[in-house]
Amino acid sequence: MVRVRFAPSPTGFLHIGSLRTALYNYLFAKGQGGVCILRIEDTDRTRFVEGAIEEQISSLAWAGVIFDEGPHVGGEYGPYTQSERFDLYRQYGMQLVENGTAYYAFDTSEELDAMRKRQQDAGIAPKYDRSSMRNQFTIGEHETARMLADGTDHVIRLKVPQHEEVRFHDSVRGDVIVHGREIDDQILLKSDGFPTYHLANVVDDHLMEITHVIRAEEWLPSTPKHVLLYRAFGWEPPTFAHVPLLLNPDRSKMSKRHGDVMVRDFKEKGYFPQALVNYVALCGWNPGTEQEMFSMDALISAFSLDRVSKAGAIFDYKKLDWMNSQYLGATDPVALAEELLPKLSARGYEYLDLAYVTKVVTLLRERITFLNDLVEFGDYLFGDTLVDVDVDMWASLRNDAALVNALTALRDGLNDNTLASVENFKQLANDAAASADLKMGKIMKPLRLVITHREVGAELYDTMALLGVDRCLVRLNSFLA
Repeated sequence: MVRVRFAPSPTGFLHIGSLRTALYNYLFAKGQGGVCILRIEDTDRTRFVEGAIEEQISSLAWAGVIFDEGPHVGGEYGPYTQSERFDLYRQYGMQLVENGTAYYAFDTSEELDAMRKRQQDAGIAPKYDRSSMRNQFTIGEHETARMLADGTDHVIRLKVPQHEEVRFHDSVRGDVIVHGREIDDQILLKSDGFPTYHLANVVDDHLMEITHVIRAEEWLPSTPKHVLLYRAFGWEPPTFAHVPLLLNPDRSKMSKRHGDVMVRDFKEKGYFPQALVNYVALCGWNPGTEQEMFSMDALISAFSLDRVSKAGAIFDYKKLDWMNSQYLGATDPVALAEELLPKLSARGYEYLDLAYVTKVVTLLRERITFLNDLVEFGDYLFGDTLVDVDVDMWASLRNDAALVNALTALRDGLNDNTLASVENFKQLANDAAASADLKMGKIMKPLRLVITHREVGAELYDTMALLGVDRCLVRLNSFLA
């Protein structure tokens, strides 16, 4: 059975790139009839952020990524939090020392700094020098045993074969070959006994029977070390797939400088989870068709790793906005009205009948990107306290005698019959304009401003019909007073 994992660290809230990684894992697993698990990789306790785990789980659930196993739902392969598995890592780290694929190193931080300085001065890429530093190979077995017995601080490092090539196949990148001399002797167990990411990651993936490791391309340079660890343990490695990074429009790594990057920010701004998931899925994956709109079920059916791109994916906020507007237009207006009602109530609006709010949503949703925009954009429909109009503009309209005469005639003729159909209303507006020797087009923009105190909106007849005769008359009288 296919088993994948999403394994975030609790060092912050859920990034949009992490959502994409979790989503690809979820889509692949579900499409293969497999299992998607959540594992918390919290070995770096110095960067732990309180509440991060809960926020990540909540944001993923909001997006529709539901896990079959994890710290919040349990499972047969737990515990699913690495800080609860430290004894395991120590056990497996020692196993590597015993079989000769890892070794003790006793270097101080000052000695390591001096080594890096020598390498930098020589123009060499920083890398642990096993032949010159203080480790069990340079100090001998007797001194190693003595220092261990004395409790001298030490780490356990991976013994990388210097004269071999490390090969693996990546489902996105193809065949990857790295020479051993380019791979560092990675620390596996730190001096405090805590494991590094590399050891814990490989041990957990094996014990949890992970079949496919789908993660961001930033982990690609670490994969040769992981392949060596699988080899050292005598385990079969999983299938690897390193997905491209999400990029800003200038092709730099996504950062808050260009826009929202945390899933909670998108949620608070009012994006539909379906729209965000739909768009994020297409950032780095091509369905092979012109189709752009996908439900979660459709994504599960269509997704495959062989159509994931190698190149970084530009995150286009405008395209996401467009997609959100498409979902806004396609969603049941009653459901939208129900979601909007608490926000309207909190603003103190008067007209909150569900049927009425549903009509407002239907009228205005094609002109907005977010449902939340209606709280402000539709204020003149939900209440009768209107935003102020520019004083000079208002005075200019009131000083236009012909306009005032035309609007007076329109007011006097406005009733249930003249507002019963768009044809009747146009006839009224045309007659009112003609009575002041004006064309109908000359009075429509001022009329919109009088009725809504806004220069843009839905069709004016539809707006006035929804407001009703009485509310329209109040606003006309207020202007003409």
